[in-house]
Amino acid sequence: MQRVLSGAVIGAAVAGMVWMLGTWPLLVAAELVLLGAFVEYAALAAQLHARVPRVPAGAAAVLTCAAMVAPGRPVALVLMAAFLSLGAIVLGSGRNGGDALLDVAASMLPTLYLGLPLGALVATHAEAGREATLLLLATVVISDTGQYYTGRALGRRLLAPAVSPKKTVEGAVGGLVFGTAAMVVLGTWWLPGLGVAWRALLGLSVVSLGIVGDLFESLLKRGAGVKDASSLIPGHGGVLDRIDALLFAAPVYYVAVTAAS
Repeated sequence: MQRVLSGAVIGAAVAGMVWMLGTWPLLVAAELVLLGAFVEYAALAAQLHARVPRVPAGAAAVLTCAAMVAPGRPVALVLMAAFLSLGAIVLGSGRNGGDALLDVAASMLPTLYLGLPLGALVATHAEAGREATLLLLATVVISDTGQYYTGRALGRRLLAPAVSPKKTVEGAVGGLVFGTAAMVVLGTWWLPGLGVAWRALLGLSVVSLGIVGDLFESLLKRGAGVKDASSLIPGHGGVLDRIDALLFAAPVYYVAVTAAS
C-alpha cells in the first residue's frame, strides 16, 4: 500500500508539472531531480571505490541537461569541456593507473547517465509538446507496474540473476506487453503523427531500454552492496530507483519523436 500511495502522489505531481509548466520551469524541476539522483550516484560510486569530485561532476551533469534545451543546443561543447575539466581534476588528485581511469570514468558518467537523458526529456517537452512527454512517462510507468505485478503473479525464471535477484523473464514480458499497449493506445491522442506500427515499435524500444536501465542501476547497487540508492521515497527507494528506466529510454524517444515531427 505504501508503494502504491507514494507512487500515485509522485505520478500526479510529475504529470501536473509536465502539463502545466513551461519549458524553463520544467528544466529547473528536472535539474533538481538530477541533483538528487547525482547525490545517490556519487554515494554508490564511493562504495565502488571511485572518487567523484562532486562539485565539478555535478556541475557538468547540470550543464549538460541545460544544454539540451539551450539555444543552439551546445551539448557537444559542454561534453568536451566536462571531459577536459574532469580529466584534469582527477589527474591532480594524485591517483594513478587503474584508480585514475576509474575516477575519470565515474566522474564523466553522470553527464551521460543523468544530464543527457533528463535534458532529452525537457527537450521533448519543448519540441514535441506536453502530450508527447506524458506519453513517454506513462509508457515507462505502466511498463514498470506491469513488470512488478506480472512478476509477482507469474514470475518463475530470473531474467538476470547475477544483477537482479527479483526481476523475472515473465515480469519483463508483462512490462513489454503493457508498456507497448500504452504507447499504441495513448499515442492515438498524444502522438498522432506516428502510425500504429511505428508506435508499437517505439513502445517496444522504450520499454526494452527501460528494462536495460533498470538492470544497469541494479548492477551499480549490486556492486555497492545496497538494495536501494537511498530511502528517500517510501516503498520505492531513492530518486535514482524511480528514474532508472527513464534514463535509458528518454534519449531514444526524443530522437524518434523529433525526427517524426
